[in-house]
Amino acid sequence: MLFAIISQDVENSLTARLEARPAHVGRLKVLDSQNRLTLAGPHPHASEEGFTGSLVVAEFADLATAQAWAAEDPYVAAGVYAEVTVKPFKQAFPAQG
Repeated sequence: MLFAIISQDVENSLTARLEARPAHVGRLKVLDSQNRLTLAGPHPHASEEGFTGSLVVAEFADLATAQAWAAEDPYVAAGVYAEVTVKPFKQAFPAQG
């Protein structure tokens, strides 16, 4: 099942993001190599440098597994995220198989 992991950054998160990014991206590459990653990326600020949060849509066995994966994100440990929401996601477009 697909889950959306929607994360909101703390203010002035850019320095912490840059430091934790290699480990964060490494975990996403593992999901991608397992063909479980649908999409992932940050939400850039509209008018300044940096980001306001991130979105990951990926396949997990259940909500608890998705929540556990999200809780172990290096951005969480680095204090980048103020809040993380995990909820089921149904992809409507583009249509899948």
